[in-house]
Amino acid sequence: MPHRVTLIPGDGIGPEVIEAARRVIEATGVAIEWDRRPMGGTAFSRTGRSLPAETLDAIRASRVALKGPIETPVTSGLRSANLELRKSLDLYANVRPCRLYPGVPSAYEDVDLVVIREGTEGMYTGWEFEMGTDGAHRLMRFIEGATGRRIREDSGLSIKTITERGSERIVRFAFDWAERFGRRKVTASHKANIMKFSDGLFLEVARTVAARYPEIAFEDRIIDALCMQMIQAPERFDVLVMANLYGDVAAELGAGITGGVGMAPGGHFGDADGAELAVFEATHGAAHDLAGTNQANPMGVMLSGAMMLRHLGETDAGDRLEASIAAVIAEGRHVTRDLRAPGDDRPGAGTFQVADAVIAAL
Repeated sequence: MPHRVTLIPGDGIGPEVIEAARRVIEATGVAIEWDRRPMGGTAFSRTGRSLPAETLDAIRASRVALKGPIETPVTSGLRSANLELRKSLDLYANVRPCRLYPGVPSAYEDVDLVVIREGTEGMYTGWEFEMGTDGAHRLMRFIEGATGRRIREDSGLSIKTITERGSERIVRFAFDWAERFGRRKVTASHKANIMKFSDGLFLEVARTVAARYPEIAFEDRIIDALCMQMIQAPERFDVLVMANLYGDVAAELGAGITGGVGMAPGGHFGDADGAELAVFEATHGAAHDLAGTNQANPMGVMLSGAMMLRHLGETDAGDRLEASIAAVIAEGRHVTRDLRAPGDDRPGAGTFQVADAVIAAL
């Protein structure tokens, strides 16, 4: 029986890289029934909504989605359709593998870590107050009354929330991921030395959860020190877990040392309605300047497809797909321009030439 997967082409280069990923996933031999749904700027222009209710319903029904990059028009009324998607489906765990494949130009030789980022709270709650608004002034007066400290009138305000529940489930997810995939260490990152009641709570919960997994090593790092050490010696790290904003930064740093966002896969996981739900996606932007040119690197989305296959229980197919992508990179002929080393003037392969090469390797 085929697996049903919601397919969201997205905006800009999205339809091209998603089509390339669809082709290589099907070439593994796994039967997929694709349910195409709109989201982002293209959806807004057609339906008046960046995140149509029908798309959310389709993901809830299939429990799995593969998604291209999307944009949120300012006129849509949403701060971010991506954030709205994660909140609507309670996709609390964002998994960003950062692996350096032989043949990718990099200053490093050995990078193989995973950033696990909390996706529903922290600085990305969406509770913001614009400078000069009545809401901002009322919040300023409350804070002044509660603390005795005055906030300047020309301030914009954002509220950060860290909950015990949110911290417990993301750290538990990180340890379970480490157990499942044979990882040996989890590092929790924070700024508890400054934000003692938010990041301090996260760190306290992380230490409590870590005690339940004695077979997996645990450590913590202040986020700025972690970023420095990721640059110095990324091989020190295995699984990293942290709140939303920190995970956003650390995942992009990890992508930067492993070939860029074109090489970066990702998946969002939750358990809405009592059953596991997952959205795998391109972690890069829509890159409208490349749209329709057959130049975009599809490998990040293809690697997200390999993650998706493993999630569906098709572990062998996922492993074969990743190995085939790695073989194409190592061979070096059929890669996009961004994967050419400095001084290599050979033209890059097209998006669909890369897909053809991966299919041939399969």
